[in-house]
Amino acid sequence: MNRTTISLIAGTTALAAVTGFASMSTPGTSDAGTAKAAAQLPVERTSLLCPAPSDSDLAETTYASFTPVTKGTGSDGKAELAAATTKSVPGAKGKGKAAKPVLAPKEPGKPVDGDTSGGDAPALLGTAEGKFAPGWTLQETTDVAAGIGRGLLGVNCAVPDTEFWFPGASTAADRSDYVHLINPDDSAAVVDIELYGKDGNLKSEVGEGITVPPRGSEPILLSTLTDGPQADLTVHVNVRSGRVGAAVQALDAKTGGDWLSASSEPAGSQVLPGIPKDATSVRLIAFTPSENDADLKVRLASPTGLITPAGNETLHLKAGMTAVADLGDLTRGEAGSVVLTPTDNAVPFVAALEVVRGKGAKQETAFIPATGPVSTRATVVGNTARGTILSLTAPDGAAQVKVTASAGSEGGTAATKTYTIKKGTTQDLELPVPAGLKGTYALTVERVSGGAVYASRTLLAPEDGVPAFTVQTLPDDRATVAVPDAEQDLSVLQK
Repeated sequence: MNRTTISLIAGTTALAAVTGFASMSTPGTSDAGTAKAAAQLPVERTSLLCPAPSDSDLAETTYASFTPVTKGTGSDGKAELAAATTKSVPGAKGKGKAAKPVLAPKEPGKPVDGDTSGGDAPALLGTAEGKFAPGWTLQETTDVAAGIGRGLLGVNCAVPDTEFWFPGASTAADRSDYVHLINPDDSAAVVDIELYGKDGNLKSEVGEGITVPPRGSEPILLSTLTDGPQADLTVHVNVRSGRVGAAVQALDAKTGGDWLSASSEPAGSQVLPGIPKDATSVRLIAFTPSENDADLKVRLASPTGLITPAGNETLHLKAGMTAVADLGDLTRGEAGSVVLTPTDNAVPFVAALEVVRGKGAKQETAFIPATGPVSTRATVVGNTARGTILSLTAPDGAAQVKVTASAGSEGGTAATKTYTIKKGTTQDLELPVPAGLKGTYALTVERVSGGAVYASRTLLAPEDGVPAFTVQTLPDDRATVAVPDAEQDLSVLQK
């Protein structure tokens, strides 16, 4: 199944029912039999799922919520967060503590923050309806001061789906990786977890038929699904029944940790935007679920154009096996994004980057999964006056984009600026900052014209010499759906 949100499907169905009957015409009217273009209408309901942030007593977690103002919405609506329950299973962590929602959005166009501390915070189930639904974005950011996975961990709370791919996971000795499964529905979900290493599928029955309880969550330790350590893995989450949200929490004893979000669905080309300028190590992890091998052209979209990295011109993917390329300090002090295209015949694949900043004992890790373009609009929340970098790349053609910085969560006035991104380049933007900013703010990216645009946001939070950071990609927010214009045809009752 394509990664299309179930909430959007539900919204399409509901909207189609309303507009379909409203536009029905009787036989003999002038527009009978004339096809009309589908109307783009705002979605009416969106679901977002946030994993349990950490089991560290030193964890400090902030949630940020924002809905862009969207034309065509009514005046009613609400957005709510509820704590998921957690059932203990072998290899799982989490104490199942219910908690009062940490934030309550009040109006579109203004972000709202909330926070919690310690290791008992549960996974959250979010639902937005009416005017809050189109483009609703929810961010979870956790600062862990010490211990395994110390540093800054950030994740965009995700829509539920039935299939996810996570290249970049690991069960190596220094890693403790968990795949978090969250079920938003009132009936149990059944999930299979498959692991693919450098030699192919790691056969295991332990990952088959995992039950995620109704409105509950299950964090599964990946090392319990294998017989031995594997440095580079691709995790495939396949839902047999129901739907879930999924994310991998990758924790390293030496280089910190972060959340690994799902790669965009398998495709013949992929873009991984927004490598930090000062990255000291970049590793590319890729996998094809196809029965055919894939040969990929590897290029860096720099501020001046597309560059082929010496020694890493191509990457060969064997069918069903995870491949890795060590790209080193690829960006060399400049903004950059990785662009992967087929050298010959296109074979669908998934990909992610593991990025390290700092050196020695002061290293920190983050991940950049392949992502889809901002075809119309995308939003990221939890931005601060200092320590926020927005990266945009236009690999195939020049594009013009509009970036809006919202009002602050505690005060300030929105600001907007328009940029031109040249073909084949990546730019770290000088952001518009809300006047009188207090608190955090949202950034909304709208493609005005030109080619496809890919985006990511980096948050920087250095502490005690550790360059803590986290990166989130900005896929399109799919705030609207196409609703066909329907006509009444009573002749079908006579057939």
